[in-house]
Amino acid sequence: MTINRRHLLQTTGASALLAGLGQQVFAQTTLETATIITGFAAGGTSDTLCRRVATKLQPDYARAVVVENRTGAGGQIAVSYVKGRPADGAAILQTPTSILTIYPHIYKKLPYDPMVDLTPVSIGCIFDFGFAVGPSVPASVKTVPEFLAWAKANPAGANYGSPAAGSTPHFIGALLGKSGGVDLKHAAYRGTQPAMLDLLGGNISAVSGPIGDITQHLATGKVRVLGTSGTKRNRFAPEVPTFQEQGIDMAHSEWFAFFLPAKASPELVARLNTGMKNALAQQDVIDGLGTFGLEAMSSSPEELTDLLKKDTAKWAPIVKQVGFTAEG
Repeated sequence: MTINRRHLLQTTGASALLAGLGQQVFAQTTLETATIITGFAAGGTSDTLCRRVATKLQPDYARAVVVENRTGAGGQIAVSYVKGRPADGAAILQTPTSILTIYPHIYKKLPYDPMVDLTPVSIGCIFDFGFAVGPSVPASVKTVPEFLAWAKANPAGANYGSPAAGSTPHFIGALLGKSGGVDLKHAAYRGTQPAMLDLLGGNISAVSGPIGDITQHLATGKVRVLGTSGTKRNRFAPEVPTFQEQGIDMAHSEWFAFFLPAKASPELVARLNTGMKNALAQQDVIDGLGTFGLEAMSSSPEELTDLLKKDTAKWAPIVKQVGFTAEG
């Protein structure tokens, strides 16, 4: 990946041009109310990022900034809603990039075109995924290969949940199953938190989801994280080995990012981008996101556009390998 963590972290305060634009445009009329729309449930990592940023965008960007959870269709409802809003800055989409980079490969028809219907503003954070098991899996299972062997021997328990069909966690689970020669049945939820509740209740065996959505449940004593998806150990779960450390040749991270509707003016994009950069550089935001396994960072609109193009191309052969397509 050309755009990496170090590069993006450097961009947080690096753009003098955007900063200069921001000083000018912030002097313009402030919005009365702006809404950040996420396609996932309250309490999860996506919702957390929205709420942390919302408090920092007021009162300069808007006098009031609220968060709205428009769940359903694996995040498509939120994207479609923002697509149809006026490009006046009052409606801001926050979404995992997989909804824009993977979905075009699995849906014959989408209610939006990621490269046409949205205006990129900034990345918000990067995060790794975890693969965890719950009380229905024997305590003797402590690694991903051991889980795959157990699932192969116990077909009734060969299943996992993810926050959405066609999401990165969904494909991670499918690829893990392929690596162990076992057909892991997938259950799609409206976010990771509902999946975690079913995991805690013993209704599913495993969950593939953002590491922060999983680690917040470790205190229950019912959840064990078997592996993480990054190229190196996740700093929020340093005791957990990566998939690669366990002999599985796979590494995936993901970004949450912010967008405006199509045809948003360059001045408005620059204004929101400056507000986002300022918000994501605040120590309390960095620390708050860290408690959910999220690494705060920002980017220019151009860098986000480039990332979307590269990730869309990257996922095409992976989707073909897994063989998953969505109906409709």
